[in-house]
Amino acid sequence: MLHLKSVNLKKQKIETLAIPVCEDTDIHADPAIKIVIKKAFKLNEFNGKQDEEVTFYDISEINARRVMLIGLGKLETIDREKLRTMAGKSVKSCIKNTLNKLWIAVPAAEKLDLEPSDIIVAMQEGAYLGNHLFQKYKGKKKEKALKQINFIVENQVARKCRHLSSKVATLCDGTYLAREWINTPSNEKTPEIFTRSIVSLAKKQRLKVQVLNEAQLKQKKFGALLAVAAGSQSKPSLVILEHKVPGAKKTVALVGKGVTFDSGGLNIKTGGSMADMKSDMSGAAAVAATLITAARLNLKVNIIGAIPIVENMPSGRAIRPGDIVRSFAGKTIEIGNTDAEGRLILIDAMAYVIKRYKPQMLVDLATLTGACVVALGDKIAGVFSNDDDLAASITASGEITHERCWRMPLPADYKKLLKSDFADINNMPSSRYGGAVSAALFLSEFVDDTRWAHIDIAGPAYLKKKSDYCGPGGSGFGVRLLIELLDKHL
Repeated sequence: MLHLKSVNLKKQKIETLAIPVCEDTDIHADPAIKIVIKKAFKLNEFNGKQDEEVTFYDISEINARRVMLIGLGKLETIDREKLRTMAGKSVKSCIKNTLNKLWIAVPAAEKLDLEPSDIIVAMQEGAYLGNHLFQKYKGKKKEKALKQINFIVENQVARKCRHLSSKVATLCDGTYLAREWINTPSNEKTPEIFTRSIVSLAKKQRLKVQVLNEAQLKQKKFGALLAVAAGSQSKPSLVILEHKVPGAKKTVALVGKGVTFDSGGLNIKTGGSMADMKSDMSGAAAVAATLITAARLNLKVNIIGAIPIVENMPSGRAIRPGDIVRSFAGKTIEIGNTDAEGRLILIDAMAYVIKRYKPQMLVDLATLTGACVVALGDKIAGVFSNDDDLAASITASGEITHERCWRMPLPADYKKLLKSDFADINNMPSSRYGGAVSAALFLSEFVDDTRWAHIDIAGPAYLKKKSDYCGPGGSGFGVRLLIELLDKHL
């Protein structure tokens, strides 16, 4: 679907052409594009400022039915994300107008402070991600994704960067997969169904797959995970995916929270807070999709994916506030609140992976706390880590992919907030403040000396409104971030 092409714009017949325009500098080399941009600047309503748009029809300089010019703002502000959003916005506009194909003019690299490959990857990501539509449960009135998106570049760039299109498509397909899982309603995504879906797709990529069922979890004493699942009729599982590469020296473990629906348990949520809880398995979706994508890309690092999957429901069998459970690691936990369930399933999965696989590094992803959304908003994830280099690598990966992360503190003196009079630790802090910090500190008690980072994706995992390259609902946040981390920053 993505293609790099070098064409003569006077001779190539084009249905729709999108041109990114800079406010203060000409960023294109093609003479025909330059002429069209000059025409646009003669209009009062277009100056190339951020988000400005104008469309021409049947102009003589370019053999295109319509030409959309989209403003990027000043040259000094143009980065990967502006190019990404411009491409996504172009695709969304074409979908809205029931068009089938789109051509996008790629700026000349020498005009921007970016490598040609960086420009192309960013624009192709925005276009591909913007072309995703989740319409499984819609009736006849469905939008149609574009069939083809072409990127116009110079001959030399086309030859040098042609291989990128396939890689971008594979990477974005991983994000698609995570989005599809997240957007699926909980009645069609019970722990059993979600487990089968992950296993089926993982096996197709020849990942080694192991599933610990409820009986095995009981036998191995996953007390914290089982406590969360106790109130549901659905059975819990722990899915282990392995991407092994002969000769690879590093083993990285990824753990993703997989609560397919979170009612809060006996500490039941309010109606508004419960509305989007089908998305409480976004961390699991990101980890599973990352393993599948890593296999497709043949990343040269051993990866263990651990995905604890449960449903948190109230019933006569559900855990109660005040109950004490024993975790896989052997520590006892007093249940201060049944709605602090994500940390319970994560610690059992993390402790198991560390004991069995002894990874050099472990990263967990979870929609863990509303407190992190309060702190950082809904577009930035919080990173907590016991390792400065790992935290820096994650934030650097987030800058490249625009799956942004901000490092948060892990102050040792805050651990006293988790003190229990009756058990080794409480799953709920004694203070209502700093909830994201105390949740991360709870997790830190179960990683021993392993290099570890926790990424709280409660904000960016699920969008209330569509963005320039994502529809409303699951964003797939974390897949591109983790692949960038695994591929380039370790």
